[in-house]
Amino acid sequence: MDDLETRELRYFVAVAEELHFGRAAVRLGMAQPPLSRAISLLERRLGVRLLHRTNRSVSLTEPGTVLLEEARGVLDAVVGAAHRTKRAGDPSRPLVLVTKAGASHALLQRLLDAVESEPGATRIEVLLCEVGEQTGLLREGRADVALMHRPVDDLAGFDTEDLLVEGQVAIIPAGHPLATRDQLTVADVSDVPDLPIARWPRLDGSYPDGPGPEVHTQSQLAQLVALGRALLVIPASSRAWQWPEHAAVPVLDAPRITTVIAWPRTSRSQAVASLVRSAAGLHAGSLPANPD
Repeated sequence: MDDLETRELRYFVAVAEELHFGRAAVRLGMAQPPLSRAISLLERRLGVRLLHRTNRSVSLTEPGTVLLEEARGVLDAVVGAAHRTKRAGDPSRPLVLVTKAGASHALLQRLLDAVESEPGATRIEVLLCEVGEQTGLLREGRADVALMHRPVDDLAGFDTEDLLVEGQVAIIPAGHPLATRDQLTVADVSDVPDLPIARWPRLDGSYPDGPGPEVHTQSQLAQLVALGRALLVIPASSRAWQWPEHAAVPVLDAPRITTVIAWPRTSRSQAVASLVRSAAGLHAGSLPANPD
C-alpha cells in the first residue's frame, strides 16, 4: 500500500532537513534506531530509495527530494486544518491578516479603513512578520488572509486578487553619491564596490551568492543601510519604514511588483470572502516607482 502516515512524513522531513539521523532523532525526541527503521520501512513500502547513506553522510535522492517537498505541503495542510477548525469554533474571533512589516503600508491602511466603515464589519487583527513568513503562517492556519508580493513570494496553493502594481526603489545611505541621482538602473546598483546589495533568504531558506550581508529582518537591514554597509531594492510602497539616514531612488528597469491579497483555496469563510471583496473594491491600480 502507498498510504502514508503523518508520523512517517514528520520522521522523513526531520531526516531530510537535518541530513543526519542523530540530529533528526534529537529533534523528534526519539532514539535513533527506531527512526532509522521507520525510514527504511517507508522506502520499502514506496519501492524507492529516498536517501543515500554512508558512514559519513546522508543525502537526498531524486525521489527523496520530491517527497520532501510534498511532505512539507501535507504537514502544513494538516496543521492548517487543525488551526482553522479551532478558529471556526470561535464566532467572536477576529480575522487575522498577515503582512510583511513595513510593506504596502498605505494600501493596508486603506483596506482597514474600508472594512471598518462597513456596518457589522468583522474585526481585523493585523499580524506583522518578516520577509517570506506570510506563506507559512497562511498555510499553517495562523492567519486567514495575507498581503503578499508577486513574483517574490510563494503563492502556491492560494487564491489571489491583484491589488497594486508598482515599481521599485533603491534604499541607500543618504550620504552616498548614488543618493544624488534622480533615477538608477539595475546595472547601477548591481556592482557598487563599497555598497553591496543585501541578501534576503530564498524561499527554501538558503541565501544567494554575493558579497552583500545576509539579513532576515527589516531592522537589521535598516541599520546596515544607515551604516553604509548595504543597499537594497524594494517596492516603492515599502518605503514606509525608511530612516532619515536613508535615501530612496527609483530603479527604472527593476521588475514591477504586484501586491496581492491571498487566502487558502480551501477557505469557505464568509468573513474572508467579504474582506477580499473590500480589497478588490479599492481599485488601487498601478503606481510609478516613486509615488512622491
